[in-house]
Amino acid sequence: METPLTVTSLVYLAAYAVRILGHGLSGAVLDLCLALTYASWAVFIVDYVVRVRLSGLGLFRFVRHHFLDTAAVILPLLRPLRVVSVYDRVQRRRDKPRLTLYARVMAYAGMTAGLLGFAGALTVYQFEYDAPGATIRTFGDAAWWACATLATVGYGDVTPVTPMGRLTAVGMMGVGLALLGAVTGSFSSWLIQAFTREDEKRPPGDFPGAS
Repeated sequence: METPLTVTSLVYLAAYAVRILGHGLSGAVLDLCLALTYASWAVFIVDYVVRVRLSGLGLFRFVRHHFLDTAAVILPLLRPLRVVSVYDRVQRRRDKPRLTLYARVMAYAGMTAGLLGFAGALTVYQFEYDAPGATIRTFGDAAWWACATLATVGYGDVTPVTPMGRLTAVGMMGVGLALLGAVTGSFSSWLIQAFTREDEKRPPGDFPGAS
C-alpha cells in the first residue's frame, strides 16, 4: 500500500494547495478540492484502522510503537516524516556500509524537507495573508519564510503573527533540525563504517606507527 498511499498524499497536498491559493476559482472547483481532501484523509484513516487490526497490538500499544504513523493520520501533511523510520532501519544495518541505502535516506530527507516546506508555507499563508499586522502577504513570502525556518537560519524579515502561524513555525523548526540530523547522521555513519572496514583490511604493518 505504500505506493497508493504516497499518491493519495500527493493528491491531498495538491487539493489543499488549490483551495488555499485558488482565490479566483469557482465554487465548484473549490468544492471538488475539498472533496478530494476529505477522500484522501478517509483513505489514510481506513489504512490505519486496518493496520491496527492486523497488528494485534491494540490501539494504545500500536500508537505507542507507531507514533509517526498516528501523527500522519491526524495531520496528513506530516506523512513525509515517516522517512525517520527508514533512517532508523538503515542505522541498524551495521554489517557493511551500503552507500545506496544511506543515499536513499538523504534523498528522502531532501524530498521530505521540500514537501514539508511547501505544506508549511501553505499553512502559514492561509492564516497570515489577511491578518492585521502580518508581514507574510503573498505565497512567495511564505515560501521564503519556510525555507529560512527549515534551514534554521531565521532571518526575521518576515515572521508569523497569528497563533496558528507561530505554532506552525515551532513545528517546522523542530522538523528542520530532525531532517538536518538525519542527513548528516547518515553521511557520517557511512563514512565511519567505510573507514573502519578499510582499516580492518590493512595488514598490521601498514598502520601508521606500526613496527
